[in-house]
Amino acid sequence: MTLRSSLVLLLRIGVSVGLLVFLFVTVDVDLDTLWPDDAVAVIWLLTAFGCIIGSVVVASLRWTHVCRALGLDVSAWRMFWHNIAGQFLSNFVPTTIGGDVLRVSRLAKDTGDSPTSFTTVIFERLSGWMVLPAAIFTGLLLDPELRSLGAATRGSVVAATITLLTLVVIIVAAGNDASGRLLSRYEGPLRWLHAIHEGLAILRTQPRQIGRILLTGAAYQGLLVLGFWCAARSIGIESFGVRAALAFVPAVLIVQVLPLGIGGLGVREGALVLFLGSLDVPDEKSVALGLTIYALTLATSLIGMPSLVFGGRGAEADIEPGTDEFSV
Repeated sequence: MTLRSSLVLLLRIGVSVGLLVFLFVTVDVDLDTLWPDDAVAVIWLLTAFGCIIGSVVVASLRWTHVCRALGLDVSAWRMFWHNIAGQFLSNFVPTTIGGDVLRVSRLAKDTGDSPTSFTTVIFERLSGWMVLPAAIFTGLLLDPELRSLGAATRGSVVAATITLLTLVVIIVAAGNDASGRLLSRYEGPLRWLHAIHEGLAILRTQPRQIGRILLTGAAYQGLLVLGFWCAARSIGIESFGVRAALAFVPAVLIVQVLPLGIGGLGVREGALVLFLGSLDVPDEKSVALGLTIYALTLATSLIGMPSLVFGGRGAEADIEPGTDEFSV
């Protein structure tokens, strides 16, 4: 790990710790709310846990569809094995070698095609981002009351709009032949954009595969939204309905991947305070919901420890030191 990478990692840890300290100082968080106190709450919490696990399974299926569209024949089980190892690495190992980098390295070992393996991970992530703005606008359209909640509504719309515009710019920039020729000359930071160009060139001729990728992307985000909603029910948040979850959870997912902290810790909880506060949810409950989701994510990631330890076939040796996570 380089000095720069170490400093960035320490800064992100500091941001997460600082945000959590601020929230705990300003909000009277009762950690007892994280533990279900009756059978119904336990059922809601276990359902939320099942949704988080299910989202990893569906994400692996989405990655499988992308691979097959780009000509790589790998089993869905193998993709899950790599995906869950990446989850564990991202959430438990203090390194700048992100889970996506691990996934690229292991898939390249399986297929012998490193450039296409890189492209599949970029496209798998991109397809997920395509769904988030649609989910936000759908939730707001389904419930007129959600469109008049002040800062919460504006924050959700801004997150969706910026994401959508960024996607349009990326696709337009990478989708034409002139930019493809230009990008092919560069390595480093621009190689992900060239990977998008290469992927678009192939997928244009496969509309059915695009449909499968987007459908599994929608199912993945839907499971995450449902997981948030079930977790909210487990800690006694009654005013957070399904339509509100559809409108606001994707905005939280967008915000929490900003490179401001580790695993979205602190950022996610602050975003939930903003969005759920408009629904008269007490701040301490919003923070508790964020911590519950984080705990469930960590618990899910533990499944990937055996895969990380035993499933690499030496792939990690090919990861370039200091390489960061593609998904930010």
